[in-house]
Amino acid sequence: MNTVNAMKPAQGAKTRAAAEPAEPAEPAEPAPAANFASTSLPRHLARGAIGFGLIVGSIALVPVAGPAALLAAPLAVIAFRGCPTCWMVGLAQTISRGRLERRCADGVCTLTAAHPAARAAGPSR
Repeated sequence: MNTVNAMKPAQGAKTRAAAEPAEPAEPAEPAPAANFASTSLPRHLARGAIGFGLIVGSIALVPVAGPAALLAAPLAVIAFRGCPTCWMVGLAQTISRGRLERRCADGVCTLTAAHPAARAAGPSR
């Protein structure tokens, strides 16, 4: 004898199609880009010197201080505000701040040189 247990959906339960969210009519705004730039180039270079110094120092001091010297390496993450790659991206952003401007039209964004008046006024962000 074959028995099939058929179950009815619970009252108020949604079907799979009703549970999926409807697609938005307009595309969502893009998320703002991460900003890793510093307020000045000397400050950014100082953060880099501290970060790279901590990494090199922690590795170089392992023979003298043992594995405890590696505890200085996570402090470099604080100095870099992330990883060394984040610091490099921030360096590029700090150098280009005020020199480039992004223009977006019809869903296409381009980088162009900022106008001299805009450079004198400083960054808009």
